[in-house]
Amino acid sequence: MADPQVVLANMIANLKDKTGKSLDEWIAAARGSGQAKHKGLIDWLKAEHGLGHGYANLVAHKTFGSDAGSSEDADLMEAMFAGPKAAMRPAYDRVAAIVEGLEGAEFAPKKGYVSFRRNKQFGLAQPSTKDRLDLGLSLKGVEPSGRLEAAGSWNAMVSHRVRIGSADEIDAEVESWLRQAWERS
Repeated sequence: MADPQVVLANMIANLKDKTGKSLDEWIAAARGSGQAKHKGLIDWLKAEHGLGHGYANLVAHKTFGSDAGSSEDADLMEAMFAGPKAAMRPAYDRVAAIVEGLEGAEFAPKKGYVSFRRNKQFGLAQPSTKDRLDLGLSLKGVEPSGRLEAAGSWNAMVSHRVRIGSADEIDAEVESWLRQAWERS
């Protein structure tokens, strides 16, 4: 399983080598940009400085203190899988292991779900209930069939959803859909 905190630490450690500036230097630049919103700052960092989305998002989160490491509840993953939803953690862990094996894939934990990104978001995992993990995938143009259903109004950030009841349901078919979404991102 990819530990989001380890992924984040690696991104921060590699930031200067990859971009020429440390996180503190990027935050200083971001604060001087005049951008007051997350998306505006990401767009500015990408357009003016050529940052990839992952690094731009990292800088924006750190600038505005809106990420897991900057929030009062520093462990979004633990909170997400607390209480009755803890039963869905093994299913998430199996999905995360697949995503971890996809080159360039990044994890972006939020309050209620984990986003999977490469150049753009290609999927997400959300423990929706005590007995269901929803896997959202960006597969525009793919006809829904069987377990791969249209996301509909469930989540506008993805085109498809797979409802998962246990880790045993994460099989070669689910891995294929994840890989397909990753390839398109």
